[in-house]
Amino acid sequence: MWKAANAAEQMLLPLESTRQVYRVSELHEAVQRLFTADFRSIWVAGEVSNCRQASSGHYYFSLKDEEGQLKCALFKNTSRYVRFKPRDGLAVLARGNLEVYEARGEYQLIVEALEPQGAGALQLAFEELKKKLAAEGLFAAERKRPLPRFPRRIAVVTSPTGAVIQDILHVLERRFQGLHVRLFPAQVQGEGAVEQICQGIRYFNQSGWGDVIIVARGGGSLEDLWSFNEEAVARTIAASSIPVISAVGHETDFTIADFVADYRAPTPSAAAEIVICTRDSIFEQIAVLRNKLLQAMRYKLLMCRRELQERDAERTLALIGRALSRRAQRIDDLEYRLRNLAYSSLESGRRRLTTLASRLAASDLRVRFAHCRRQQELFAQRLTSAVQQRLWGAQRREEALRLRLEQLSPLAVLARGYAIVQDRHGRALRSASAVSAGDPLRIRLHEGSLQAIVSETTAEAAGSKE
Repeated sequence: MWKAANAAEQMLLPLESTRQVYRVSELHEAVQRLFTADFRSIWVAGEVSNCRQASSGHYYFSLKDEEGQLKCALFKNTSRYVRFKPRDGLAVLARGNLEVYEARGEYQLIVEALEPQGAGALQLAFEELKKKLAAEGLFAAERKRPLPRFPRRIAVVTSPTGAVIQDILHVLERRFQGLHVRLFPAQVQGEGAVEQICQGIRYFNQSGWGDVIIVARGGGSLEDLWSFNEEAVARTIAASSIPVISAVGHETDFTIADFVADYRAPTPSAAAEIVICTRDSIFEQIAVLRNKLLQAMRYKLLMCRRELQERDAERTLALIGRALSRRAQRIDDLEYRLRNLAYSSLESGRRRLTTLASRLAASDLRVRFAHCRRQQELFAQRLTSAVQQRLWGAQRREEALRLRLEQLSPLAVLARGYAIVQDRHGRALRSASAVSAGDPLRIRLHEGSLQAIVSETTAEAAGSKE
């Protein structure tokens, strides 16, 4: 038995020495390398299910068919370039890369592009944005403003090189000369077109130039007109304080800008015809109104003349009397209202006076004056005490300084019988060698001073007391 077990162990040793063990992360890395090598930029067809949008803006969903499903992630920075939002039940084509999500041990498709199957992506995006803005009320008729009847300044946002601006200028020149037209050059197709269109509309709103804005472009396919189907352009038009005419494409073309604008023109030339009537039509309207006014005036004068003829003096007096009675009644009514108003004002003033009197009685000033007087006396006592303390302290310091000054004064030394001898320059002498015979001296005593002259042998007094 022992030999058999030993032999079995010897047979298992080679198998254990050749076994390769992976850590979980190492296995994920190995699978990811396989995905990177063989499953880059692949297209997957399926139906969207379990779609949800996280607070970060990322979309997470599954693509499924009859036999299986695949988890997918559409990150926020990529979803900006997808022209529709994924939702459950939508058949799509997704392009992306397979990657391993290590935290769950699952593989998923990182979506880089998303296209609907069946309906075109642009048409689907158009319908979704149209439904969204309609729900917000941006297409409502009550928020749209009427166009000015006689605009003097017309703002145009379109390409400066296309035929659209030439058509608009030609029509305006033909219909009504002398109008002021300002063009904001904007790209109407391709990259940067959305930003330039929005910038043009905002420019005219911020500068206040223009009574009406025409946003125009020639015809084209849905892709060519797509700049006017962007949400940014629609919201900029809706936020404009100046009425906006959308003149994009041909009569059969419809864009989101057409629904949001205050007025939709079938073509750019039609927009120029809508924005202003012809000068001749204005003159015709003026002539028609003048004729109607003359006829009305003639009829009114005729009726007045007939009425005056039919009325006699008595009836005229009766009418005047009734008119005066109505005026008198009006005066009585006004007098009654004035009396009531004065009474109401007096009552209101009386109530306010009573309220103020009660408030004044509640806050008696005599009590406050007595309190203030006590505080004033207390402050005066404190101030007097502080001043006295300061004076006493100053006197004590003055006395001490005076005593020290007297102790240090040279006059105290002179009082003990000493004298100070000074030369002609007033310098005190400390040695007899500092002077010569004949030099004048001044001798300072405790009381008075003496003048002296140095002799050859001794110094004799040469003067009297000063």
